[in-house]
Amino acid sequence: MRTNQNVLGLVFASIHDSAILDLTKQRTMGSVLFGGRYRLIDFPLSNFVNSGISQVGVITKRNYGSLLDHIGSGREWDLARKNGGLHLLPPFSHTSSTVYSGRLDALGNVWSFVEHSNADYVILSDCDIVTTIDYRPAVAAHIRSGADITAIYAKGFYDQTTESSATIFGVGEDGFVNDVMVDPPMTGACNLSLDMYIMSKDFLRKIVKESMSRNRYSFRRDILLDRNANYRVFAYEHTGYYSKIDSLPSYFAANLALLDSKNREALFTKAAPIYTKTKDNAPVRFGLESHIKNSLIADGCIIEGKVENCVLFRGVRIGKGTVVRDSIITQDTVIGERCAIRNVITDKNVRIADERQLTGSKGYPLFIGKGAQI
Repeated sequence: MRTNQNVLGLVFASIHDSAILDLTKQRTMGSVLFGGRYRLIDFPLSNFVNSGISQVGVITKRNYGSLLDHIGSGREWDLARKNGGLHLLPPFSHTSSTVYSGRLDALGNVWSFVEHSNADYVILSDCDIVTTIDYRPAVAAHIRSGADITAIYAKGFYDQTTESSATIFGVGEDGFVNDVMVDPPMTGACNLSLDMYIMSKDFLRKIVKESMSRNRYSFRRDILLDRNANYRVFAYEHTGYYSKIDSLPSYFAANLALLDSKNREALFTKAAPIYTKTKDNAPVRFGLESHIKNSLIADGCIIEGKVENCVLFRGVRIGKGTVVRDSIITQDTVIGERCAIRNVITDKNVRIADERQLTGSKGYPLFIGKGAQI
């Protein structure tokens, strides 16, 4: 694919870690497993690459060992390059010896990397949105509009009682943002920010330097909310499939939504594939008494029981007489014989002994931490 050296992509791998603490105790948001064989960071990285962007920086915060192991040199995304390519950026604050306090503080910390890129435009993206998007028309719309910031949004539904965080836009007939609400006390249809922003490097430099001098850290509150009247913010609507992961129940629902073939086809397209780290696992092995219904099963699994409406990651083992329903069973989990599992999320390397019964609910699934033995 033809590359666009005029655009730099920045991914915030840790900015939403607090949203799903169960899964981010030992990893960043970007390295959370998703969809049977992916990590959340695969989506922004693939979107950049499929949009011809070959200069990408990944901004970390803490617990990024798993992330580093996953992305490596960036070879799987064709980002192992002498010019441009993938760069893992350090987590320390520019103004103190601690990790950064917000998006603007993080940008100030890595500004030398941004400054030395040959890009004229910068795209900011997080890891909490699972979607496929082509940034090329969005960048073109940003340039045509003459805006200071282009904010990418989608029409969605916000419920203050179940969602932990959201930025809601009011959009005028001219396509520009005329109102911004952060974590509003409302429930209903809205223009939901996807936390993807396009700016010129010159403008981004201006707001980062000014924010650092005024001890401001939050891009949402200190720029979009407090300074909305000072800047021209253009709203670009993303009409494709997406899911926002801001809680354990939303993570559970986003994974199980992939059991619907329409959602899979909308998210994983031939024109813009989602790349990930490849592994040389054996094919799935099904026992003579196994029964599978409406499930996603990654390579390397051994199934001798019954699996219905589940997402199974690489290397999962299901024993004889065991029934697993409506669950997300992640990498290298072993479930013994004659077990009953329903509405459960297991982290990696969980061991469940024979004849165990574990049940959660769809609204709040039972979570079993990494390496647990039950």
